[in-house]
Amino acid sequence: MPLLDPERPIDIETILRDLRDYRPRRKGWAWRRPTPEGYRHEPAPFPYYQTSEPLDRSVPLPAARYFHGIDPQPSPTITSEIASGRFEDDIRRMRMVAWHGADHIMVIRTAGQSHFDGLIEGTPEGVGGVPITRKQLRASRKALDLIEDEVGRPVNLHSYVSGLAGPEMAVLFVEEGVNGAHQDPQYNVLYRNVNMVRSFVDAAEAKTVMAFGGLAQIDGAHNANATAREAWKVTPELLVQHATNSAFSEAVGMRRDLICLSTVPPTAPPAPSVRLDLAYAVALRELFPGFRMRAQMNTRYIESDTREATVTHVLNLLISRLTSADIQSTITPDEGRNVPWHHNNVAAVETAKQVLVGLDGLSRLVAPTPDGELRAAVREIKERAVLFLQEMLELGGYFQAVEAGFFVDSGYYPERAGDGIARRLDGGVGAGTVIPRAPDYYAPVCAHFGQSRVPRDLAGPEGSEGTAAGGTPCAPAGGCTLCRPELIPFIDELDPYDNVERRLEEAAVRRGGLLRPEVQWAADGYVTLSMFLPAAARVAEAAAVEIARKLGLEEPEVIHSRVMHPAEGTFVEVKGIVPFGVDPDRLVLADPPDVLPEEVLRRELVEHPLTVVAATVGEDEHSVGMREIIDIKHGGLEKFGVSCHYLGTSVPVEKAVDAAIEADAGAILISTIISHADIHRRQMRRLSDLCLERGVRDRFLLVAGGTQVTDEMARAEGLDAGFGRGTRGIEVASFLVRARAAREGRIPGGPGGHAR
Repeated sequence: MPLLDPERPIDIETILRDLRDYRPRRKGWAWRRPTPEGYRHEPAPFPYYQTSEPLDRSVPLPAARYFHGIDPQPSPTITSEIASGRFEDDIRRMRMVAWHGADHIMVIRTAGQSHFDGLIEGTPEGVGGVPITRKQLRASRKALDLIEDEVGRPVNLHSYVSGLAGPEMAVLFVEEGVNGAHQDPQYNVLYRNVNMVRSFVDAAEAKTVMAFGGLAQIDGAHNANATAREAWKVTPELLVQHATNSAFSEAVGMRRDLICLSTVPPTAPPAPSVRLDLAYAVALRELFPGFRMRAQMNTRYIESDTREATVTHVLNLLISRLTSADIQSTITPDEGRNVPWHHNNVAAVETAKQVLVGLDGLSRLVAPTPDGELRAAVREIKERAVLFLQEMLELGGYFQAVEAGFFVDSGYYPERAGDGIARRLDGGVGAGTVIPRAPDYYAPVCAHFGQSRVPRDLAGPEGSEGTAAGGTPCAPAGGCTLCRPELIPFIDELDPYDNVERRLEEAAVRRGGLLRPEVQWAADGYVTLSMFLPAAARVAEAAAVEIARKLGLEEPEVIHSRVMHPAEGTFVEVKGIVPFGVDPDRLVLADPPDVLPEEVLRRELVEHPLTVVAATVGEDEHSVGMREIIDIKHGGLEKFGVSCHYLGTSVPVEKAVDAAIEADAGAILISTIISHADIHRRQMRRLSDLCLERGVRDRFLLVAGGTQVTDEMARAEGLDAGFGRGTRGIEVASFLVRARAAREGRIPGGPGGHAR
């Protein structure tokens, strides 16, 4: 299959073609490769202590342009949880987040699949979400093979092994090259009411198969503090849940370095979250040495405010950095809106990358006081957890503790609030379905829990009753699907209406060759509007919907509102569908900046020196923008040999003109950021008028810059050019050199004044 072209969208139809014959290129989990302590991501000069190998292709953080464009990758694996419900759109998200630094793609499936007692074929919807099917997994893994080549790093695919079909899901995942999975029988018991005995027997089989395939396992203990009324009180229980699943996993043959404990900080502001959450994180790591830690972002307290969600996640990431998480989960900041849009998947990954890199080496700078409050809190949580486990054992074990309602009780153990989740040993979905194996039970498969007695007549001369000729139990049967993938049956779509081909056709019709906004599914047309309205919340929300409707949006809906002041107004965000598309062939595109080569600029300015006077004018105190245009350290005008006289901020226009006359300058550069009451226009007009009044207009090139300035605006106010947001020094230098040469009737650059 050909490599992806970074300049072209991924072709879903190519991914789907010949899917029946696709085989995963690799199996098992892949961790990032760490860089040595003190590693320097050239050409930046500073060392890093907690990074991994860089990507071949990526989108760096926005501020990277100030640091030589570097894109250091933090040490933990970074997760992106993707849940659009349409795998063809998920694949596009996977590619985007991989470019931003995600290497663990977790596909969320329907809760309803926990109660399916077999695998699902096709891509059926309408069951409270989207079940995971072989076709979806195979297409996703095939696409990720290509994405891995594009970014230069393994990207892990992840889903869930739970519910009545848990063992079947585990086999499916190993067959299709899925690299990691959630597996925790306690999740089935507590949150899906699957019978306890059935859950643990199924889990033994599923874990055995996962261990055979080298999958990383994430447990489900974090669900307790996402469910309990007062989550910060269940931390001792969480440690017991982690211990239960970890011990069970090791008992059936899982490697400790592939057993990942899923930990969620149990609080969020306005609680004193770092003080409370850090103690739990430290206790967890001290009790479980050698296991991997998967830091899950907190979703319990997320509502519709993306800013609040992001700040909570930053605090979660501080805990991760202080306690060295191995996998850093991310949750989209719009999680509380139930609209996980693809640009927010990217935003979540970038939040994790930005904070983890920004906190690089934090543990080298800070250390807890040995006898301080943190150590006391850690010790208390561990003591409560041990007492919880002791009482559970005295009662008879895990099953009896569940029947007694021990778990997800919001009392701080040994307190009991009486609100725990209780299940019956003989109840729940699938009760009574576990059947004892016959003494001569034989399963002709590579990976299987418990005894699989190969009949003596099938054992080879080197074999015994437990081993078949050929070294594996499946050899007498001609192999199994785990070792012979050609035996895997592949069933394509079963529903003639709800299938990927039909959805791709519908998206093509919606597009019709036109560009439409999209945030969840191809060509869905969704956009958001943000507005402040000077009204109480109910009035503001109704008004926002009406405004969106009058602007032409279809199906407008408030997705967030926040009272700024009960009497002064409300901030509202509305989503709606744009009912039209834009023809890209009829768009008028601005020409990219036409800059002169650096060597031409330098030669021109040696042969024809240029002096400029620069200032931020009026009552404006902003200096950063002008500094970036003129300073050599930012690649500004000085880099090319322009002599710059910077007058500072809040400079009267008259002073700038006087200084230019005195310095015999060739150009005056003004920065005007503030735009209230069109003050930026007035400052530009004042500069032009003053030069005309003094009879010096022909002596100077007049240039303005600012976030609200455009070239058309500046020329309309009498100047020679205007530059807006994102302008680079080389663009201004190229304009000055060209414009001056044009006035003098020559071409800038090479010998004889002609550019090469």
